[in-house]
Amino acid sequence: MSTRPSSTSTRPSTSLDTFDNPNPERDYTIHIDTPEFTCLCPLTGQPDFATIEIEYVPDQLCLELKALKLYFWSYRDRGAFHEAVTNQMLSDLVAAVGPRFMRIHAEFNVRGGVYTRIAVEHRANGWIAPEPVDLP
Repeated sequence: MSTRPSSTSTRPSTSLDTFDNPNPERDYTIHIDTPEFTCLCPLTGQPDFATIEIEYVPDQLCLELKALKLYFWSYRDRGAFHEAVTNQMLSDLVAAVGPRFMRIHAEFNVRGGVYTRIAVEHRANGWIAPEPVDLP
């Protein structure tokens, strides 16, 4: 059994680490699913649960996933409306990696018989999405 302290954080953090895109010359999509996101209702303080889906086309940088997990964890004790949480995530992630394109879908679990689904997008100036290829 090792008693050496871990060099990786296990605490919530709003820092978003990045790494160099290994193929910046190419448009490709990174898809990240987080089925266990939690935050607090700002009115009742009760927990809200959601699945967060991120799709992005990186430019020069990519998101480091451990830092992203700790970033999501930082919302666990924060009260915020679903719309505010989703838009703040987009602003923070775009600021961190400067993607060509990013879309975040947030699907919040039912509360009082109501589901909330939010989609927000960012598109870099001048970026044109490649045409999809449909194969038979």
